[in-house]
Amino acid sequence: MKQQSEKAENRRKKEQRVVEEMILLYCKKNHRKKEGVCEECARLLEYAKLRSQNCPFMETKTFCSNCKVHCYSPKMREEIRKVMRFSGPRMLFHRPGMAIWHVVCSIREKRKLR
Repeated sequence: MKQQSEKAENRRKKEQRVVEEMILLYCKKNHRKKEGVCEECARLLEYAKLRSQNCPFMETKTFCSNCKVHCYSPKMREEIRKVMRFSGPRMLFHRPGMAIWHVVCSIREKRKLR
């Protein structure tokens, strides 16, 4: 049981790190922030981390995009989608290891859900 909860916590941290990197990239390229993130992106990042931290399904999923329940408010869901659409393809150039890991995990998860 303890090992399973450690595994879920590691997943949670990885998911939060991926989201953070995507938001950082989005903010840097769209809001011209040299370091850190603007207020708007900081709110989105905090919201995403809070949602991930309180997720009851972390034991069985890898990413929010693979979840059957969407706990983001409609406004924040649209904001995170905008970030993902922009940053997703660019992650391959900015964080290639993380991008490949994310794609492989997502494919595995979708196959498992079938």
